[in-house]
Amino acid sequence: MSRIAAKFASLRAEGKKAFVSYIMAGDPDEETSLAVLKGLPSAGVDIIELGLPFTDPMADGPTIQLAGQRALEGGMTLKKTLAMAAAFRKEDNVTPIVLMGYYNPIYSHGVERFLADAKSAGVDGLIVVDLPPEEDSELCLPAQAAGIDFIRLATPTTDDARLPKVLQNTSGFVYYVSITGITGAAEAQATDVAPEVARIKAKTDLPVIVGFGVKTPEQSQSIAAVADGTVVGSAIVERIARGETVAQVLAFVKSLSDGAHRA
Repeated sequence: MSRIAAKFASLRAEGKKAFVSYIMAGDPDEETSLAVLKGLPSAGVDIIELGLPFTDPMADGPTIQLAGQRALEGGMTLKKTLAMAAAFRKEDNVTPIVLMGYYNPIYSHGVERFLADAKSAGVDGLIVVDLPPEEDSELCLPAQAAGIDFIRLATPTTDDARLPKVLQNTSGFVYYVSITGITGAAEAQATDVAPEVARIKAKTDLPVIVGFGVKTPEQSQSIAAVADGTVVGSAIVERIARGETVAQVLAFVKSLSDGAHRA
């Protein structure tokens, strides 16, 4: 059983929803980023999304874009991002890590080599937002063959005709984007999300996790209550951008995870 599947099985047994957090690798610097990464599980994070910095992050709003720029300016690379995952994995062999980013750095690294390196580093899943299902042979299918889940995004514009295609080769979980637009652009509303989650769950046995627009413990709880869990990214990255200490960032993350776990 994969770490992702094992985590959801454990949460189900406890009657809890998942809390997923996102941070950008190398933001604001490599040392601080690694310290935050290592502290996430004790702050209640069930699954970690580790952002792979890229120069043209088209799905991301200003907060994540700036985080990526800071990371790149600080010398962060794909190799260093995988090294961060490997350093984390030396101390934690349970918490799943999902690498989230864009295809260009992976393509430049070489898909076969990347998958071998990611598996060796302890990466459990990939979210690559600019590879549609029509391109599954590029990375999705090779990743799954290598034992790495490929997590697909569904959005408010994914209609019933498109949904089966989106779900076809998805594994790990489905990431439902709660708003139309970029990360951090608006606030998610449980009343809007609930019917969409139900629509997706009617077509798949995979857990459905909701992200984009979740910024507070209260929102974390309300969104998790209508899904299998929730993701928070921009609100955490904003705290890092403000120069908060690792302890302050992790305390905020703990408030968010507590919200999701109360759902």
